[in-house]
Amino acid sequence: MNEKASLIDALETEYSRQDMLDTLDEELELELDDGRLQDLVADGEAGAGLGRRFYFEELFRLQRELIKLQDWVATTRQKVVVIFEGRDAAGKGGVIKRITQRLNPRIARVVALPAPSERERGQWYFQRYVQHLPGPGEIVLFDRSWYNRAGVERVMGFCSEEEVAEFFRSTPEFERMLVRSGVKLVKYWFSITDNEQHMRFLMRIRDPLKQWKLSPMDLQSRARWEAYTKAKEAMLEHTHITEAPWWIVEAVDKKRARLNCIAHLLSQLPYEEIVRPEVVLPERVHNPDYIRGPVPKDMYVPARY
Repeated sequence: MNEKASLIDALETEYSRQDMLDTLDEELELELDDGRLQDLVADGEAGAGLGRRFYFEELFRLQRELIKLQDWVATTRQKVVVIFEGRDAAGKGGVIKRITQRLNPRIARVVALPAPSERERGQWYFQRYVQHLPGPGEIVLFDRSWYNRAGVERVMGFCSEEEVAEFFRSTPEFERMLVRSGVKLVKYWFSITDNEQHMRFLMRIRDPLKQWKLSPMDLQSRARWEAYTKAKEAMLEHTHITEAPWWIVEAVDKKRARLNCIAHLLSQLPYEEIVRPEVVLPERVHNPDYIRGPVPKDMYVPARY
């Protein structure tokens, strides 16, 4: 028994180290540019996963392609919807962060809706999602979507089985309607193992910076793992349609999942690079009569660093 406990402790310690490395890499991703990449990631590999150098180089290459995609969407007035579903702690938010990290928030926006209000619960089920669909030249990424009904609502008893059956009847037609109207719809399910979710929840419990990610509903998802599995299987069976198929992302390795998902998303859209006219910076106009007024010192933020 002591041997087993020691092994578990050792595994959790190593997982914690990898989780800390991943958190540090998240911060690096916000700061790095190609010129600094070689110096900052030349040392060390990220455990048994992808080498950090390769990961960053591929991530930045893919993000440059995402900028091309964004320009194409805006110029050709495309309407793009990407749905991210999966178990709690499956890594959906991490992928969404990497997709939007360098994009224009006026073109690419994330929709993560809270629980429906009393008024919304009395509306047509899809109504509160429709108002967030993209207009021409926009990309909308749903961090969870109308598929809440097939997952958390069904498992937690927030809807009846009759409502679930109606959802399975309506959703394929709703999505076919979206596609016929010109919306490009891509759907991802992020798949992790029972053990991996368990470890990620432990890391969230132990890390004060990540505890906010845990809700009472998340904790219930651990106890109801098998119920969520059955709900997912029924969802895929009823809503995997030719016009909008499901794509499964193997997400136990976070970095591989991010790169694989972004690369696949780029392959789903026939974008091409938009040639822009050369940008010329105009000369600064100097007005001899202009005098800059003084700014009181107490208006400045204190220089503590």
